[in-house]
Amino acid sequence: MSLGDKIFDLRKKSGFSQEQLGEKVDVTRQTISNWELGETLPNPEQLKLLSKTLNVSIDDLLDNDIKNITLEKVSNTERLAGLIIKAIKILGLLFIILLVIDIISFIIFNFVK
Repeated sequence: MSLGDKIFDLRKKSGFSQEQLGEKVDVTRQTISNWELGETLPNPEQLKLLSKTLNVSIDDLLDNDIKNITLEKVSNTERLAGLIIKAIKILGLLFIILLVIDIISFIIFNFVK
């Protein structure tokens, strides 16, 4: 969804006319119309005011998919942590087995003498 479409939908959901929204973000009705039609784009300061007025984050306004990226990174980290834990368990088990073999070998070697 384009930024203009997003502004239009959020403006309608909030019950604002183009003129009312323009007053709240300190621009003209024509500017709001241009944004909604995709002819121009709001500057960063106007984006901040839009975000506050329409009660959405700038990321949501711009369809910035940061939440999914973050969730994917966390998921990958959890998966990697799980693999590391399994590897540590296997190494620990191998260490214990080798220790038991060494103890048994030591006992057998001392009894053979």
